[in-house]
Amino acid sequence: MKSGKHSHVCKKNKSQTLIKSSIFAGFLTFLWLLVRSGTKPSRIVYPCQRAAAAYTFYSIGLFLFPIFGLKLNMKDVFRSRKKILSLVAVIGIGLIIWNLNNLNNKPGEVNLVGDDVVIKNNMIPNPTSKIFVIQNTIGEYAGTKKLIELMEKNNQSFYKTNIKNGLISSDDVILIKVNSQWDQRGGTNTDLVKSLIQLITEHPEGFNGEIIVCDNGQSQFGSDMAGGSLDWKYNNAEDTSQSMQKVVDQFSDKYKVSTFLWDDITEKEVKEYLDGDYKDGYIVYKAPDPYTGIIVSYPKFKTKDGTYISFKYGVWDQTKNEYDSNKLKVINIPVLKSHSIYGVTASVKHYMGIVSDKLTNHNAHNSVGSGGMGAQMAETRVPTLNIIDAIWVNVIPKGGPSTPYNKAYPSKIIASSVDPIALDYWSAKNILMPTSKEIGYTNVISLDPDYQEVRSFGSWLLLSKEALNRAGYNYTMDIQKISVYVDVSQ
Repeated sequence: MKSGKHSHVCKKNKSQTLIKSSIFAGFLTFLWLLVRSGTKPSRIVYPCQRAAAAYTFYSIGLFLFPIFGLKLNMKDVFRSRKKILSLVAVIGIGLIIWNLNNLNNKPGEVNLVGDDVVIKNNMIPNPTSKIFVIQNTIGEYAGTKKLIELMEKNNQSFYKTNIKNGLISSDDVILIKVNSQWDQRGGTNTDLVKSLIQLITEHPEGFNGEIIVCDNGQSQFGSDMAGGSLDWKYNNAEDTSQSMQKVVDQFSDKYKVSTFLWDDITEKEVKEYLDGDYKDGYIVYKAPDPYTGIIVSYPKFKTKDGTYISFKYGVWDQTKNEYDSNKLKVINIPVLKSHSIYGVTASVKHYMGIVSDKLTNHNAHNSVGSGGMGAQMAETRVPTLNIIDAIWVNVIPKGGPSTPYNKAYPSKIIASSVDPIALDYWSAKNILMPTSKEIGYTNVISLDPDYQEVRSFGSWLLLSKEALNRAGYNYTMDIQKISVYVDVSQ
C-alpha cells in the first residue's frame, strides 16, 4: 500500500512539474511574442507568431484548468486578490491575442509588411532601365498621381503632348491589361485601375481617346473554374465589392471607357481585318517560335465604342484600309504574387492573359518555362508601361496564383517601368523575397530571380529577356544597369 501511495504521489508530482514547466514555457513564449510583435501588434498574423500565440493559449488553459476544472470554494478564490488579479490579467492577455490573431480573417484590416520592407533609391549614371516606386499606397488617386509625378521628375513623362515626348497621347486607344482570372487579392487592385483611368482622362491636352480594361482568363481554371471575370463579387480593393466593371461604369458616361473579357472569344480562330475578316477572335500562328516553342496568338476585336483593334497591328481604319500601330498603347498592370508552377507572377507572366491557351492546345502556358511570354511580347506588342500592383501580395512560396483575402499581405507598394524584365527582377528581389522572409518563410528560392534551375522563375525570366533582346529591346536583369527612384514624401 505504501509503495502504491508513493507511486501515486510521484506521478502527481511529475504531473504538476510538467504543468508548471509548460506554464513557464508558455510564459517565455508570451514574452517572446511581446518582444517580436509588441511594436507592431499586426505581426501576430505571421506564421511563427501565430504558432507562439497558439502555445500561449495552451499555457493559459493549463493555468486556468485547476481553477475551473476542480471543485473549488469560490469564497476562497475571491479572498485571494493575487489570484483574481492574475486571472484577470491572463484572460485579458488571452482576449488581446485572440483578437489580434483574428485580424488575418478580416479583409483589408491587416497592416504588417510594408514597414518592414526597406526600399532605397539606386540611381546610377546612364541607366539602361528605370524603375519608379511609391510606398504606403493602397491604390488611391494621390498615390498613383505620385507615381506619374515621380516619373516626370526623372525624365520619363507619362503624358505625351505637343511640346513633350511621353507615353500616352490625348487621343490614344489604351488597353489596360489586368488580371481577372482570380477574385479577392488574386486580381489586379481595382482602386489602382480607377485612379489610373482618372489620371489618363486628366491628360493636360484633354482626353478624347479610348480606354479598354481587358484580360483573358482562358475560360478555364480561376476562382470559379470557368476562367476570368471583370465583375467578380469579391475584389482586390478597399471596397471589396468594387469590380473592374463597376470602375469602368463610373467613367463610361463621359469618356469612351469599356471592358472586354477575351475569354468570350478565346476559342474562336479568325483572320486579320486586312484579310477581310471582321469577326472577333484570335489570330494563331501556324508554327512555333524556334527559340521558345510558343505558338503565338493574339486577340482581334471590336470595342463597345466601335473601334476595331488588332493587338499586334494596332487600330484598324476601315476607311483607309490600314492599321495605326502607334495609336494603340498597352498598360500592363499585374498583381505581384507567387506562382505554384513558375515561381512568380508579374509583368512578363501576365502576358498569359494575352494569348489563347485553348486554341494552342495549352502550348502557351507550357512555354512560359522556356521564355514563351518574352517571345509573345516581342512578336506582338510590348507594354507601353508596366505597373506592378504590390499593394497586397502573396509571398507564400509556390502559394499562388489564387490569393484569398487571408493569404495576402499588405506591402502597399506600386512600381512602374517601361522595362518588364527589370521590373519583375527588382520586384521579386526587393518586395517578394524580403517580405516572405520577414513573415517567416525560410525557403524562398522559388521567388529568387538569381536562382536559374531549368524552368525556375529566374531561368524563364532570363529566357524571356533573351527573346526580347533578340527582337531589339534592350531590357535587362543586371541591377548595375537599373536606376530605382523611390518617392520618400509622406
